[in-house]
Amino acid sequence: MFLKKGITIIALSLFLFAFTACEQKGTAEKAGEKVDQTAEKVGEKISDAKEAISDKAEKTEEYMNDAAITAKIKADILSDPLLKVSQINVVTTKGVVTLSGVVDTQQSIDRAMEIAKSVKDVKSVENSLVVKGS
Repeated sequence: MFLKKGITIIALSLFLFAFTACEQKGTAEKAGEKVDQTAEKVGEKISDAKEAISDKAEKTEEYMNDAAITAKIKADILSDPLLKVSQINVVTTKGVVTLSGVVDTQQSIDRAMEIAKSVKDVKSVENSLVVKGS
């Protein structure tokens, strides 16, 4: 009698477990769909973040390159006996160098332009230098 009751309880438990599992299958499928949707959204956010980081890195690299170009031109102007670094302003934006200021001679303008054009990664040089007294 005890054995029959035990078997009946076990069978009833297995039936309830199986029934519950079947019922939860729909819930599990829904949960799986939610997980898939969330994973897709997370993937999209990661892609967006990668793009933003890549854009920022490019801008930072460009800025650092511009700063290096400006520093190299200023150093070359400083070491040139014809030029006075205090007379010449150098600004670099996206590889385009702008020279401005007031210098003593046309030869100084020509030499400053020559120096700027010779620096690596310079795309072009815009001259806004003027000769003193002109």
